[in-house]
Amino acid sequence: MIYYDNDKFNNNYIEFDTGKGSSNKKPLVSENSEEDDDENQTEEIKNIKQMGVPGMPSQPPKEIQCITIIGEIEGHFIGNPQKKATKYEHIIPMLYSVEENPEIKGILIILNTVGGDVEAGLAMAELINSVSKKVVTLVLGGSHSIGVPLATAGDYSFIAPTATMIVHPIRTNGLVIGVNETFEYFKKMQDRITQFITRTSNIGKDELVKLMHSKDELVSDVGSVLIGKEAVECGLIDEVGGLKESISKLKGLIREEENNKKNNEKKDNMD
Repeated sequence: MIYYDNDKFNNNYIEFDTGKGSSNKKPLVSENSEEDDDENQTEEIKNIKQMGVPGMPSQPPKEIQCITIIGEIEGHFIGNPQKKATKYEHIIPMLYSVEENPEIKGILIILNTVGGDVEAGLAMAELINSVSKKVVTLVLGGSHSIGVPLATAGDYSFIAPTATMIVHPIRTNGLVIGVNETFEYFKKMQDRITQFITRTSNIGKDELVKLMHSKDELVSDVGSVLIGKEAVECGLIDEVGGLKESISKLKGLIREEENNKKNNEKKDNMD
């Protein structure tokens, strides 16, 4: 017979009457049941809850660091909490850490961004372009607006066959003071972006300006939509490809860099 005694129940025990004048006490509930449940959860269950799959791939080799820039690029002001965003205060320290890590030889930048803060996007692009590691960029889905210089910032760039890039002049929202100084500031900002893109890609300035001011492709706006191969043909992107091609190219650049260093060391020793 099983019965509950208030004192025993409060102590989280059930008493089992064996019918032989003795009883066995067994714990009803663990004193730290919630903590025990969390500890006893397998890694597989955690992965299912968080990622929807029973197991995650093992960590990639530390030779290559993958950095994703997705959604809206958030700058000095907090963006809409309902939108996916990449914060530049996260990317900049990450790039610094990669630069200081001797084990990492290359960086793969995966882009699917609608653009965003111009200053923040251009700052990230300049930092990507200035690191000593080999950098390959891959445009998936889209890399619009300030995402264009981010896509051209690496040593080599790829774009998926169905990915898009929207090239247009900079714009702003909110209160604008309609004086000549404001328009001069916009002009200087646009010149900074144009110079960076032409410096880090194969497109000419005249061709880029023409794409930016096209009136045939965007409704109530100026600019151009480039899909996959079109971005390669105009010189913005180096090659059409996906993840396989991007990683293969990055590994090739790393090996080439290592061979060049070895050859230079041999020459120095011979001298």
